[in-house]
Amino acid sequence: MGRLVVTQALARGHKVTAFVRRDPGNITWDGATVVCGDVLDRLALSKALAGKDAVVYAIGVKSTGPTTLFSESMRLLLSAMEQQGVKRIVCITGVGAGETKGHGGFLYDHFIFPLFTKNRYADKERQEQMIRQSNTDWTIVRPAPFSDAKARREFQVVTEVGNVVLRKVSRAEVASFVLDELETGRYLRQTPFIGHAK
Repeated sequence: MGRLVVTQALARGHKVTAFVRRDPGNITWDGATVVCGDVLDRLALSKALAGKDAVVYAIGVKSTGPTTLFSESMRLLLSAMEQQGVKRIVCITGVGAGETKGHGGFLYDHFIFPLFTKNRYADKERQEQMIRQSNTDWTIVRPAPFSDAKARREFQVVTEVGNVVLRKVSRAEVASFVLDELETGRYLRQTPFIGHAK
């Protein structure tokens, strides 16, 4: 997800610093600064944020077990943002956070969520609460389950979930939405749920 955000941001002419958790190896983005560091190292985060205007948080985990990575890294990131005077953040969480729980379609809600993603969303709930309580200019983007299929129509953006079920969205669509939001601030201090119903 993060790679697509970087690639699309560069294509739009933005100056980008990509903070990556592992040795980037052969990852190169013309025009981007790549910093390899630990998201649980507040000093490293603060250094990477110096002189920046905004943050996109797009961290994921592969483990299905309990985690505190999202909440702990967000706690440190918010502190580093305050230290560096960075106010704007767009954080990508997903379906299963907040009122989107139970709105990802039958397969996701009854199999994928309870078996694979339940624990990470327990921590994402804590993460979202930290963001909401912060003094930042935040937007929390909650994508539907990721799909590699190409979209044939425009995806939906929902701020009042109600009975809406969104079953899929591509990572490229999410990256594009995140960058649109950074540029426009249309959903400032909101939690847009994005994706396709079918």
